[in-house]
Amino acid sequence: QVQLVDSGGGLVQAGGSLRLSCAASGRSFSSYTMGWFRQAPGKEREFVAAATSSGANTAYADSVKGRFTISRDNAKNTAYLQMNSLKPEDTAVYYCAARLWDTLARTPASYAYWGQGTQVTVSS
Repeated sequence: QVQLVDSGGGLVQAGGSLRLSCAASGRSFSSYTMGWFRQAPGKEREFVAAATSSGANTAYADSVKGRFTISRDNAKNTAYLQMNSLKPEDTAVYYCAARLWDTLARTPASYAYWGQGTQVTVSS
């Protein structure tokens, strides 16, 4: 079992920045691909970013490419999502997720474990 706890969300003005954290406990964090997803009201959960176990390989949704950066510190069992140049359309609940296979994936069904989510609100 893996337990994930998301944190770092909040209210920020457009153009601002936030850094989300995902603290993991349980089985070996360093062997998982980690992903970030988001879900806005009335919309489906969508892929944001993912990083393989070493962090060497990453993937981003086109909507966040160049603005968001995923990273991880395996010594601290923590993954991060640095979000810069935030836009009102980035407003959503953000979830981190862990994938048991060490390959990048963009669908929610590919991830076995989920955090509880953290709200990000970007005002215009």
